[in-house]
Amino acid sequence: MKRILAALILNLAFITVTAQQKKCEYDFEEKTDSTFLKKTPDYLIHEKDFISSKEFVLFSLINSNGTPFLNFQLLQKSKDFIKPFCFDNKSKISLQLSNGKIVTLLSAGEICSQLMFDEKEKNNIRLLNNYFFFPKEGFEDLKKYPVSLIKINFVTESMDYVFKKQIQSVTFKGDFFPENYFINYLNCVE
Repeated sequence: MKRILAALILNLAFITVTAQQKKCEYDFEEKTDSTFLKKTPDYLIHEKDFISSKEFVLFSLINSNGTPFLNFQLLQKSKDFIKPFCFDNKSKISLQLSNGKIVTLLSAGEICSQLMFDEKEKNNIRLLNNYFFFPKEGFEDLKKYPVSLIKINFVTESMDYVFKKQIQSVTFKGDFFPENYFINYLNCVE
């Protein structure tokens, strides 16, 4: 009886995780004799919208020749000056999961945010875009457990963001579910 109950619980857990996963969509997908590349659409993870400034964190997932990457983007808009952020090879993103584990992704390169000016709206805009490697340990946990907190280590400082269950974004016109991002989409780049 205990075995039947245990098998039933495991089967129910598998069905629940499978039902939560979203259908995979790709911004682009290329497969040739020597190249395999696919990228999921950008997904809003964090939004801060004040009167004179806005900040967005966006994720997408990439599979390049069998290696999965996290594409991290930090987009900032403000009427005031926006200080630059940089990543180097020692930079990392640490994701705290609901089960208490921390999964750390390492930076794939060195880059600093680019400053642009929007003449129409008179905004300074900074964009930081970088790629991060997934570790082998913790990869399976990302597919099972929601993310509760993210710590981003830049070259000179770090920032923490609490992951919300849901973001109703006026800017991106939709509902986003950051804490379940990896549960829903990591299977798309395996």
